[in-house]
Amino acid sequence: MHRSTFLKFAGAALATTLFASTAAVAIDVDAAIPSYQKASGVSGSIKSIGSDTLNNLMTLWAEGFSKEYPNVNIEIEGKGSGTAPPALIAGTSQFGPMSRPMKAGEMDDFERKYGYKPTPMRTAVDALAVFVHKDSPVKCLSLAQLDAIFSKTRKRGAKADAKTWGDVGVTGEMAAMPISMYGRNSASGTYGYFKEVAMEDGDYKDSVKEQPGSSAVVQSIASDKGAIGYSGVGYKTADVKTVPISAKEGGTCYDATSDNAYAGNYPITRFLYVYLNKNPKQALDPVRAEFIKFVLSKQGQQGVIKDGFFPVPAKVALDDRKAFGLN
Repeated sequence: MHRSTFLKFAGAALATTLFASTAAVAIDVDAAIPSYQKASGVSGSIKSIGSDTLNNLMTLWAEGFSKEYPNVNIEIEGKGSGTAPPALIAGTSQFGPMSRPMKAGEMDDFERKYGYKPTPMRTAVDALAVFVHKDSPVKCLSLAQLDAIFSKTRKRGAKADAKTWGDVGVTGEMAAMPISMYGRNSASGTYGYFKEVAMEDGDYKDSVKEQPGSSAVVQSIASDKGAIGYSGVGYKTADVKTVPISAKEGGTCYDATSDNAYAGNYPITRFLYVYLNKNPKQALDPVRAEFIKFVLSKQGQQGVIKDGFFPVPAKVALDDRKAFGLN
């Protein structure tokens, strides 16, 4: 889902369906999402290949599912969203976690083999966070400033390249400090989504230090006071802090919180997906059907919160269950 589509959805559904006032209460699962009910006759194996951002979350879901069905063997591999479509096409995985929507070309490749498109499941809401060192004085950045920091094409209109922290308004001893940038590699959906939204599909600078996973990005920032990087908000630690972001220069800055994600105010908000090969003319096999039900249940969405992301509204969970032919 393109960012503008997500924000339209967020304003129309997320903000009105979930938590009329979350500022004063801890985030919780939408009460209309049902608890998981164990089924009989479920066995077999599950293989998941895809997003690193979703790796911890897939593991949490697998652990919860295994408690219900200890005889089901589950294997999870998280090397980037770009690895999900080829694995689904080849049939080497049943689940394809992706931190971005599938591209048109990936959809076409799948459809050429199977005659129908893969089916997405929206599993969580993520505010793709911009992190700096916990002692950094940075209080707010605009998308144009992020573009000037990370991109060599500056499609958002910044007049000059941002090389030092002083170039984006930081004063004091850090003003002359070079900006040290950390990001993901091109197989990552997070890499692609940040490129699309923050940089308007511009080109990354060659000086961005690409990391193999979300945790590695955060760990690198934690040990570098001049650092900045991006990752799913669920990877936040005590050694880094999130930077509030404004969509426009001089606009209001919003932090990567659940309130701002659901309201559509945080400008780098996204769904986290899991794609499946669902033949529209056939019912799902029991093991995949029950795993979907678990993910979109109260217990599955509690795992989303535990991993630091935000649960989906009941409307999203119920609509996606119906898309898979599940009640």
